[in-house]
Amino acid sequence: MAVTEPGGALRPVEVAVTHPDAGWVRVRVTASGVCGADLGTVSASEPAGGFPITPGHEIAGVIDATGARAAGWELGDRVAVGWSGGSCGHCRPCRTGDQVHCRQRRIPGLSYPGGWAETVTVPVEALAHIPDELSEADAAPMGCAGVTTFTAIREAGLPPGSRVAVYGLGGLGHLAVQFAARIGHEVVVIARGTDREQDAAAFGARHYIDATAQDAGQRLAELGGADLILCTVPTSEPISALLDGLRLRGRLTLIGVDGGAIQVPVARLVMNAQVVTGHLTGSPADIEDTMRFAVAHDVRPRLERLPLEQADLAVRRLREGQVRYRVLLEP
Repeated sequence: MAVTEPGGALRPVEVAVTHPDAGWVRVRVTASGVCGADLGTVSASEPAGGFPITPGHEIAGVIDATGARAAGWELGDRVAVGWSGGSCGHCRPCRTGDQVHCRQRRIPGLSYPGGWAETVTVPVEALAHIPDELSEADAAPMGCAGVTTFTAIREAGLPPGSRVAVYGLGGLGHLAVQFAARIGHEVVVIARGTDREQDAAAFGARHYIDATAQDAGQRLAELGGADLILCTVPTSEPISALLDGLRLRGRLTLIGVDGGAIQVPVARLVMNAQVVTGHLTGSPADIEDTMRFAVAHDVRPRLERLPLEQADLAVRRLREGQVRYRVLLEP
């Protein structure tokens, strides 16, 4: 499913199936997630690789062809591919295990045709093994939404029993709540309205704050504050007010992004030794860690499944805010 012209809809496009080059493998796609970042891919007016654009960077499937230099990967291996879709291997970030920030990193759907297709050809360094106990449908969102939230919480370095506030309960947030709760943290969900309060509790949240009915930062402070506030919503405007609910030496981590900015009182950061940081995603090795943790602690995405041919519908529904958690396309 591809966009063939600026502003065009996604439509079926036939492409030649070729054998992978050295260092690449071809994956028969069985499931591919729809992410908020895909909206930018679909609407690109001057894509770097030109048209057509085939989006999709939350991919799960089975290897059905390998090029040379694909040691360690076999036909029939079940694999996941995420936003971190390849790297140069020789720059400083790559050599220090930070492939996510490689300046030459590849992103499925942007650097090469993505996973909204029957097959996708990817570099071997983008592959992550799917555990036997995890379905391919559940594995696909782990390549972006799952690994991003899991590693953001892990990198905060909090001891179990810390308080973690998750701002937003959507495709990213519902996984963040599950991961934080299973790690052993006390979880607070901050969302707009009360229609997701029961879901928040089912995912493992101890508290729920309706941001439309009260000042979320103040209410969080009344609960005793949070050691980590994880912002999963791509809306920057309300974030500054959340700092009122951050504990001493607390951490505010931004995952959802838009084109806006946040205002941070410098004196507050200095006096309270607080940290405001961004978090991008995780490497293929991090995706494997995420999936193993998900299997061990029963973390699963809440999925809405659509056939691949309805990719344009999935994008429209996501753009209009009609998707509650995660949409999955299946060929």
